[in-house]
Amino acid sequence: MTEGFETLAIHAGQEADPHTGAVVPPIYAVSTYKQDGVGGLRSGYEYSRSANPTRTALEEAMAAVEGGTRGLAFASGLAAEDAVLRTVCRPGDHVIIPNDAYGGTYRLFAKVHERWGLHYDPVALDNMNAVGAAITPKTKIIWVETPTNPLLGISDIAALADLAHDCGALLVVDNTFASPYLQQPLALGADIVVHSTTKYVGGHSDVVGGALVAKDPELGERLAYHQNAMGAVAGPFDAWLTLRGLKTLAVRMERHCDNAERVADLLLAHPKVISVLYPGLPEHPGHEIAAKQMRRFGGMVSFRVAGGEADAVEICNRAKLFTLGESLGGVESLIEHPGRMTHASAAGSPLEVPGDLVRLSVGIESIDDLLADLTQALS
Repeated sequence: MTEGFETLAIHAGQEADPHTGAVVPPIYAVSTYKQDGVGGLRSGYEYSRSANPTRTALEEAMAAVEGGTRGLAFASGLAAEDAVLRTVCRPGDHVIIPNDAYGGTYRLFAKVHERWGLHYDPVALDNMNAVGAAITPKTKIIWVETPTNPLLGISDIAALADLAHDCGALLVVDNTFASPYLQQPLALGADIVVHSTTKYVGGHSDVVGGALVAKDPELGERLAYHQNAMGAVAGPFDAWLTLRGLKTLAVRMERHCDNAERVADLLLAHPKVISVLYPGLPEHPGHEIAAKQMRRFGGMVSFRVAGGEADAVEICNRAKLFTLGESLGGVESLIEHPGRMTHASAAGSPLEVPGDLVRLSVGIESIDDLLADLTQALS
C-alpha cells in the first residue's frame, strides 16, 4: 500500500518503542553504546556521531517524505550543504549556482570553498541557454533553489536535471522554501535534496538543523561517510524537535499558503508597493512552472516598495505582529530587510539584492490580524 505524505510524516521511522510501547521516539541522550563483544554492535550503534536512534528516526522520516533512499540529519542547513560539496567536488571542480541564491549559500561558496579551489558561477537558472553556456567539463553540480531566497525565483527542476545529467553532473535542489510537502525534487529528476530543517520542517523557531536526502543508495553512502567523518551531526534533542515538527508539516503548510495568498493580494493592491514576488500570482514569470512542480505556492512573499531602501527599512520597523527577525518557516510571521539582514554577505557581489526589498515569512496566525498589521506598517 502506498502511504500518503501525512502518514509518512507521522509514522516513517517512528515505530512504537519495543520496550515501553511509547508512540514517540525517545530522546537518546547518549554518546556511546554497550557492545556485545569486540566488534559486536548491538542494533548497529556504537557512538552517537556515527548514529543515534533519535537521529535515525528523523533521517528515515526525511527520506520517506522526500521519496529518497537515504536521509541524513545535520547540525544546520549549511553543514548539510558543506557535506554535499566535500563529497561530490574536488579542488578545481566547478558548480553552477543561482544568481539569487541564499546569502549563506553564497558565502559558503565565495568565502570558504573558493579558497579550497572550487569554482562557481552564478547563473539565471530560469534561462536554460544561460545554464548550458555556463557548463564546463569540470562542472560537477548544478545547484538549485526553487523558490529562491529572497526573490522567489522558480527553476524547472526536470529540465535542469536533464541538462545536468547530460553533462555528467548532479542536480542538487535546496527545497527549504517549498518543503517536502509542496515539492518533490527527487521525483522530478534531482539527485540530492537539501533542507534547512530549521525552517518549515521544524516549523516552530526552536531548533537549528539541516538534512540531505539522496536518490541513489551509493551516493547516500558516500554522503553518510562524510557526515560521520566531518561530524556536524544533529544532536538527539534537535532531531527530536525536528521530528515533532515534521509530523504537522502538511497541515501547517496549508495554512501558510492560505495566508500568503491573502497577503500577496493585499500587497498587490497597495499603492506603495511596486512589485510583489510570489509564485502563486499569475503574473509571476515562474508561475506556470511552479504550478506544474509544486502542490501550492508556499508561505514566503517578498515585495519592493516605491520609497526605496529607507521606506523598506521603516516598514520592517513599524510592523508589530510580523516580528522583525531573520529565518523563516515558523508558525509566527516574520519580516526582514534582506539587504541589511539575511543577505548582507552578498552586498557588492553579483547576488546583491535590491535595497527596496522586504521579505515576509507568513505564519499561521489569524489572517485578518496579519493583514491589519501590514496595512498599518505600509501606512
